[in-house]
Amino acid sequence: MRRIRRHPEEHINHERWAIPYGDLLTLLLAFFVVMYSISSVNAGKYRVLSNSLYAAFRGQPRTLNPIQVGHKRRGSGADIRMSIVQQAILKNQPRAYLTPRPVAAPNPLPAEKPKARAAAVKAADEALTRVANNVDRAMAALVKERQVVIRRRPDRIEVQFRSDILFPSGSARLSGHAVAVIRRLAASLAQFPNPIRVEGFTDNLPIRTVQFYSNWELSAARAGSVVHVLSSRGVAPGRLAVIGFGAQQPLASNATAAGRRSNRRVVVLILSTRLPKHLDPAWVPGAGA
Repeated sequence: MRRIRRHPEEHINHERWAIPYGDLLTLLLAFFVVMYSISSVNAGKYRVLSNSLYAAFRGQPRTLNPIQVGHKRRGSGADIRMSIVQQAILKNQPRAYLTPRPVAAPNPLPAEKPKARAAAVKAADEALTRVANNVDRAMAALVKERQVVIRRRPDRIEVQFRSDILFPSGSARLSGHAVAVIRRLAASLAQFPNPIRVEGFTDNLPIRTVQFYSNWELSAARAGSVVHVLSSRGVAPGRLAVIGFGAQQPLASNATAAGRRSNRRVVVLILSTRLPKHLDPAWVPGAGA
């Protein structure tokens, strides 16, 4: 039989606890070193970081050593090279190079332009006078009856109709007599190129119907009815415009019936012809025709 060899019992080390204890102390030391390094702030690095953040979010960066305006750093190679180059240029160039050249004055307007402008203004005034004479002849009977008022202005002619002779109360439909009156006015205006603007006005009594929500719509509709008659009797549509003022520009007090009757009106404005674009000092290129 084989003998079983018995190993001698291993020696028990009672000081094995010192190894993990030493590891623990090493870890604690490393931990406190890291904590200390974090707690101590480097003022220089902190200021650089602050300046970088300020430059990114607010504006130009600030430096620890700012350069004063008007002073140059010494010892800059770029400054030395620039000064040498500038001296060489100034040395080799003639005196005329350093002398500033006078700026040429803009050419004055030709003498013909003011004369042409004056001639165009005179022609426009004469044309407006001919229009006014035609309108006076066409509306003479109504002017005598004080149903129409004609006013001459330097830049326009105003033909004012009382709404009572044109429209029934609260309506924008012209009466048969009113259509004949507007046609007579259209015949006196059709041959001239002057722009025409028709303005409608009402009193301050409120109106709210299915057709007219307020006096704005009523005044504009009445002016539009007059424009349709003018256009149908030979006045070019491109010359016509409609404006509704409602009750915003009264001629008299709305406290009385007579005042309200005066405020209900339609005004036909015959405007003066405009100067040519190259003669009109108020015309700006690109601002419209």
